[in-house]
Amino acid sequence: MVKELDQDNLGQLVSDNETVVVQYSAGWCGNCRIMKPRFKKLASENENMTFVIADAEKFPESRKLATVDNLPTFAIFKNGAFVNQVQTNKYEVLKDLVNEVTSN
Repeated sequence: MVKELDQDNLGQLVSDNETVVVQYSAGWCGNCRIMKPRFKKLASENENMTFVIADAEKFPESRKLATVDNLPTFAIFKNGAFVNQVQTNKYEVLKDLVNEVTSN
């Protein structure tokens, strides 16, 4: 399942969940819209992780948890700490990022 932030509380979600995968996006971002169903597909295949979509423009505190200078940006947090991120519109690159955490 994918949670879409409705408030600027990503830091709390990262603290409360073991593994969090975040898609930073914006309403105007075409590549973000393209990646959203792929992100949801990956979430359905990794139910032991928390998947979150955060609007990078609406939630500045959430945005600060990663280096978001291009959209979409995908970031992974484990045990409350930032692990890695990618900026991509390719499903395989996103999947590799998730696999990096699941293989450890």
